Amino acid sequence: MSQRLLRWGAYVLVAIGFAIACFFLSQWQFDRNIERSTQIELVEQNYDATPVPLGDLVGAAGELDPSDEWHPVALRGRYLPEQQLLVRNRPHGGTSAFEVLVPFQDENGQVLLVDRGWLSSGEDAVPAVIPAPPQGDVTVIVRLRPGEAVPSSGRSAPEGQVPTINLPTIADRVNSELITGTYGQIVSEDPAGEGHLGGFISPTDDPGPHLSYAIQWILFAIMGFAFIGYVIRIEIVKAKEDAGEIPKREPRRRRDRDADHEDALLDTVRS
Repeated sequence: MSQRLLRWGAYVLVAIGFAIACFFLSQWQFDRNIERSTQIELVEQNYDATPVPLGDLVGAAGELDPSDEWHPVALRGRYLPEQQLLVRNRPHGGTSAFEVLVPFQDENGQVLLVDRGWLSSGEDAVPAVIPAPPQGDVTVIVRLRPGEAVPSSGRSAPEGQVPTINLPTIADRVNSELITGTYGQIVSEDPAGEGHLGGFISPTDDPGPHLSYAIQWILFAIMGFAFIGYVIRIEIVKAKEDAGEIPKREPRRRRDRDADHEDALLDTVRS
């Protein structure tokens, strides 16, 4: 009996350990669901807001408050096309594309990197023609985005290209005092530049499967205890049968379907 109790205790400990793991996994999914809901709320609040001057959201330090992401700003100034760069391996049109990055100097002297849109790869893995930005004074509306991290793989890019929109790295590549706390994703420019660049679609409002995954992990924890309870119950019944405390259950026999059919035919003949 003592060995059986020890074994059952081990079963329960396994169930508790499994439940603890399920709890942490469930909490992780709940946290991701909250984070995703916050992102959706931020997009709904800022995406179609009225454009404001760059200085209203980005100060002298060039930092972007996270609550201002996606907010449109209006710029008046000129592009610096000689400092143009391409960022590679961007997912657009069902394939990897290039995005065109051009610094823009506004009337107050601030220089903001503007992502003007994307181009498909050419036959030589680079765009054959890159549409030029408009010359002279331009009015541009962009949505503010935070910069990206450097590639964890350490991959680089050829001359004139960058692997990600890492603003400090790009600032080292251009000949201007580039804002390194945010960049702009283009909405419109007046007058328009030459050629055509692919535009940006609005972020999805799909909350994702995080909430359902969180509930599933809770159910798994409950099922773990239920399974352990079932195993212990089976062992208790088996021990009582072996001790003669209760009669042993006879195993159910599965009748042969062919035999059932033959019996039915015989009954028909007899009748």
